[in-house]
Amino acid sequence: MHIAYDPEHDTAHVRLTAHVPPGGAVRQVPVDGPWTDAEAFLDLDADGRLLGIEVIGARRVLPAGLLDGAERETG
Repeated sequence: MHIAYDPEHDTAHVRLTAHVPPGGAVRQVPVDGPWTDAEAFLDLDADGRLLGIEVIGARRVLPAGLLDGAERETG
């Protein structure tokens, strides 16, 4: 598992596979959750396999220690 965090956009990406090639995540499925100030999406490949999870509004719903230790993304 690999976690990357973009503090400028408050977006976290949790990758469940060793590598996701460019264009490998062909479908994003929104996740219904109890949050009103964050969103989560499942990233799936062409065969429907779960590659990772994207969280928008990450600081509001993920543990600070997890994000503090994540690789920094800029975008």
